[in-house]
Amino acid sequence: MAKQSDKKTSPKVATEASKVLTDAKATPSEKSVAASDLGQAGKPDRQTSPKVATEASKVLKNAKASPAEKSVAASDLSQAGGKKKK
Repeated sequence: MAKQSDKKTSPKVATEASKVLTDAKATPSEKSVAASDLGQAGKPDRQTSPKVATEASKVLKNAKASPAEKSVAASDLSQAGGKKKK
């Protein structure tokens, strides 16, 4: 089983995530990552799914992503549980 993360979304990142969700120029990937972060705000028992972690990685690599979008993506990646051992 993947290690449980004890990290949670900070109030600052939650605010950035809400702005990303309402940004008409944000891509579906960016909005997915932002929604994941908002779902984890104040809840250290939740962690980023592998699918959303992949999307967050893409956002971080996207040169057109805003600093707020990258901040939200980085937060989501920090809350990912890691890889499962086989």
